[in-house]
Amino acid sequence: MSLIPSVFGRRSSVLDPFSLDLWDPFRDWPVSSSDETSQLAATRIDWKETPEAHVFKADVPGLKKEEVKVEVEDGNVLQISGERTREKEEKNDTWHRVERSSGKFLRRFRLPENAKMDQIKASMENGVLTVTVPKEEVKKPEVKAIQISG
Repeated sequence: MSLIPSVFGRRSSVLDPFSLDLWDPFRDWPVSSSDETSQLAATRIDWKETPEAHVFKADVPGLKKEEVKVEVEDGNVLQISGERTREKEEKNDTWHRVERSSGKFLRRFRLPENAKMDQIKASMENGVLTVTVPKEEVKKPEVKAIQISG
């Protein structure tokens, strides 16, 4: 059983109750078809939680901020999408290798109830998109001592 994750890649999204991604055992395998729609750009995203916020970091090399969308749908689903376009082929060009992926990508994450949806911020620097979703402060329950009579 321990061979499955090493052969087919990480299965963390299967165990993550907030992820809307489906586990695809062929996600990391190279696509041999030349059909642009089958060459879906697999965008990797890290999600970490700090005491103050949920922070998402997505690798989107070569994309401009205008080519990436960050949206909230259904009130608590963070959606990151975009499209990498294929370089135009000139008649006199001879391609020896095409390894960079092109196509549309879409990733969705269901955010927990403590996310402040109205204060989400996104920035892009050096091909990395960072989306920060602040969290509500966790209020500690007030403890009141009760005198015991008798």
